[in-house]
Amino acid sequence: MTVPAAQPLELDVGESIGLVSALYLPPADGGPVLVLAHGAGAGMRHPFLAHIAERLGERGIGTLRYQFPYMEAKAKRPDPPAIAEAAVRAAVAAAGRLAPASALLAGGKSFGGRMTSNAQAKQPLPRVRGLVFLGFPLHPPGQPGIQRAEHLDAVQIPMLFLQGSRDQFARLDLLQPVLQRLGARSTLRLVEDGDHSFKVPKRTGQTDADVLNGLVEGIVVWWGEIA
Repeated sequence: MTVPAAQPLELDVGESIGLVSALYLPPADGGPVLVLAHGAGAGMRHPFLAHIAERLGERGIGTLRYQFPYMEAKAKRPDPPAIAEAAVRAAVAAAGRLAPASALLAGGKSFGGRMTSNAQAKQPLPRVRGLVFLGFPLHPPGQPGIQRAEHLDAVQIPMLFLQGSRDQFARLDLLQPVLQRLGARSTLRLVEDGDHSFKVPKRTGQTDADVLNGLVEGIVVWWGEIA
């Protein structure tokens, strides 16, 4: 499937916050739209997110990538949760307007995924059928804990956790019991030997493209299971 160029947009996060940039790739007929947030250190145009969006587009899944306000302002410190969650809600609302006949998914890379789940836990995001985490940041490196996952108990829709088995932000011996607690709402798909950026050692024989394709396949299969 030929994927069209992403459409640039501006989202209004609120009178006290202002506008942020976004990129929209429409879905194929009947496909969902994934509202996709970036990680703490890189914006929506990072090659990882761009490649994920393009590969999803080839499979009929649309995407709406967007900037958090701090990234739009070229600041280094991520937004406080209330501002980040407002950006999530603005992006989900925009996706709903752009694709009124499509189901919505939401999530993102690391920080972006966690802010999306925070928003969903506090008040369900309209029309969102499931959350996608590209490396859920369960804890800072070297500071193991599960406090960042406590809010997930309030999320009552399916959640897909795409995680590297070597992710220093999510020790598997801590993450797996959290997902067991969440029960059938959670699905874990591991990238063996992957780190937080889904990089794998050369000895695995996998290329970056192989890993990206595997992540996209995981999203496509999971959507087929929950649709």
